[in-house]
Amino acid sequence: MIKMTRSVLPRLFLWPLETHLDQMTVRLLRTPGSREVDFSKPVGEPALVGVDSVSWRIFKNPVSVFVGGIAAVILELAEPSVRSGVWEHSSFRTNPVRRLQRTGMAAMMTVYGPRNAAEKMIAGVVRRHDTVSGTTPDGEAYHANDRKLLDWVQATAAYGFAEAYNRYVHPLGEEGLSQVFAEGADAARLYGAAGAPVSWGGWKELLKSKRDRLEPSPIVFEFLDIMADAPVLPPALRPLQRLIIRGAVEMTPPWVRERVGLSKRYGLGTAEEALLRQAGKLVDAIVLRSSPAVQACRRLGLPPDYLYGPKAANSYKAA
Repeated sequence: MIKMTRSVLPRLFLWPLETHLDQMTVRLLRTPGSREVDFSKPVGEPALVGVDSVSWRIFKNPVSVFVGGIAAVILELAEPSVRSGVWEHSSFRTNPVRRLQRTGMAAMMTVYGPRNAAEKMIAGVVRRHDTVSGTTPDGEAYHANDRKLLDWVQATAAYGFAEAYNRYVHPLGEEGLSQVFAEGADAARLYGAAGAPVSWGGWKELLKSKRDRLEPSPIVFEFLDIMADAPVLPPALRPLQRLIIRGAVEMTPPWVRERVGLSKRYGLGTAEEALLRQAGKLVDAIVLRSSPAVQACRRLGLPPDYLYGPKAANSYKAA
């Protein structure tokens, strides 16, 4: 009879889940018709963000990345010019899954991609944005490459991803949260967001400055309904998908929620919040070997589990 140690038992339990999540992550990031990206090459090429950064550790978690991405879009849709640009010039309404795939891949490339490839991708986004312009329903002209709009989009993304991990996975503290903003500064400048905040305090100041700018819109609720019904996760995991969306609403700054009309029923109850934290912590311990994070570790000669385990958890406190 084979005697199983304590370390073997959790591994046997997690292996089927690890395999399923790994395959699902690959599908979510693979846009039909696009070229597959191999983050493991070229060997030795660094990324825009350092491997020992807080960003490398938080972007490996698909649950908090999903939560943070939804929260960022809620904040973007509350800004009238950004809302018009996103809603009129993107495929959120017609093909939300494809839009999420493209956005998710852009985030992964910005953090984990080899520097040259990341810079080329960002340059392509900037060129596409240069063709996006129009007028809001209130008659205000907008252009996607307007620096103030880019600053807001970059800031909401940094807030969403950092705060989702901080709230639902591991506490980062204000220093760790600030570090995420600082680590995104190079990419923000490449996108044209030269004034994006580089600290948690800078984010709070920018958010405060938007008090007279953010406004309610039925598009926010339309977006949440689309995300709840879109086939992002398999049918068996659809309850988790809706929990993630509610978690995104819950972490939206309270005054913004009130301003756009997201009442308590759109957020999380105490038990739901605890469940989402459990899911976030569980996934954070699972090595997704086909993920951009692990592929990028291989590119730099690091073991697949470099971003996982006690050593990685301690780095959040040291950040």
